[in-house]
This record gives sequence, structure tokens and C-alpha cells, in this order.
Amino acid sequence: MAESNSPLIRVLLADDHAVVRAGIRQFLEHAGDIQIVAEADDGEMAQSLIQQYQPDVAVLDIQMPKATGIEVTRWMRLNQYKIGVLILTAYDDDPYIMAVLQAGANGYVLKTAAPNELIQAVRDVYAGKSALDAAIAQKLMAHLYSQKDQPPVEQLTEREMEVLSLTAKGYTNKAIGVQLGISDRTVQGHLAHIFGKLQAGSRTEAVMRAVSLGWISQTVGNITEE
Repeated sequence: MAESNSPLIRVLLADDHAVVRAGIRQFLEHAGDIQIVAEADDGEMAQSLIQQYQPDVAVLDIQMPKATGIEVTRWMRLNQYKIGVLILTAYDDDPYIMAVLQAGANGYVLKTAAPNELIQAVRDVYAGKSALDAAIAQKLMAHLYSQKDQPPVEQLTEREMEVLSLTAKGYTNKAIGVQLGISDRTVQGHLAHIFGKLQAGSRTEAVMRAVSLGWISQTVGNITEE
């Protein structure tokens, strides 16, 4: 149970099964620092409620009527909503994992996860960190290692490597800028170049790609997504 003076994390919960939503809601709100502000049973309703409530975190199922969790995530990123996205699903297939990360989700947790693991994932996403189920992280690493036979990746510059290394340690853009004596905007520019060279759609994917290439070492789970 979180301390009473902790800020409430406002969560939108989207899943097309009412019983599943009820169960998730019960143990998330039991944490004490999480409040479910809205529930949706399809993707279009999730989009409407996100616009209305502006939650801190959206917990989305992948397979929903009208719009999937992946489509809702893409829509949120296209419209630049500063909302954490946690995918909670029964699917652990590689195509789903890659599509979710490329869409810009901050976390991917299986419905088989223990309640405390889901609660921590919501807190991590709210804090700007990535939250990957251990099994998902293992599959992601295997996928990235399997891509070693693809055409060579363009080498990062020394400055880009510095930015990526600090990103892997969980630093925000602002903190990276302070460490390197450059502006937030310059950090964003370096990250854009890094994403392009590594063909990555998120910080987590970029770091994992660099790990697979042997450029850096990283334990998945604390990468700050901005």
C-alpha cells in the first residue's frame, strides 16, 4: 500500500471484457496510489475517454473492437498525448511485441503477471520508465539478435553513443543535457538520428538494438521514455 501523501496516478483502463476490467481495477486501486478514472470496452471509446479525462497512464488490451490497443497507441503518439501507455495482454507473439514497441508504448505486460507486477508496471510507466515483462524482454532480445544478418547498421557518432549510453541508464533528456552540457533540444536531435540509424521507434527499442550489436550493456526495465 502506497503512502497516503503519494500523488494519485490517474489511469484509463481499456479491455473488451468487463470481468477482466473489474479484476484489474480492484487490485490496481487497492495499491492506494492508483485511481481508475475511466473504463472503455473498445478502442474508439478509449480514444474518446483519453481526450476527455487526460489520464496519466492508459492500460490497453491489444485485441479490442473498433480499434486495437496498438492503433490507439499510434493515435496517441500521432496526437502527441503525453500519456504513458501500458499494454496488458495475453499475447506474447513476436509480431505483437514489435508492433507495440514501434507504436510507442512504454510497457508490455502479460495478463499472467502477478498483481504486484502490474502495479509496479503502472508506477514505472507513470514515472517515465519502460516496463517490460521478463518473458517479453527475453523475446525482444532474441528477435534483435536474430537480425544480426541484416545489412550493417550505420555507426553512431561519439556524441550519439554518449546520449544512447545515458539513455540506457534511465536519464531523461534534461538530465542527459546537463551531463553533456547541451540543450534538451539538442538531445532530442541526437535521439532522432539514433532512432533513424538503428531503425528504432522508441528508446527501449534503440537501447535493445544497441545491446544486440554489442555497443552497450543494459538491463531492460529502467529506460526513461519521453
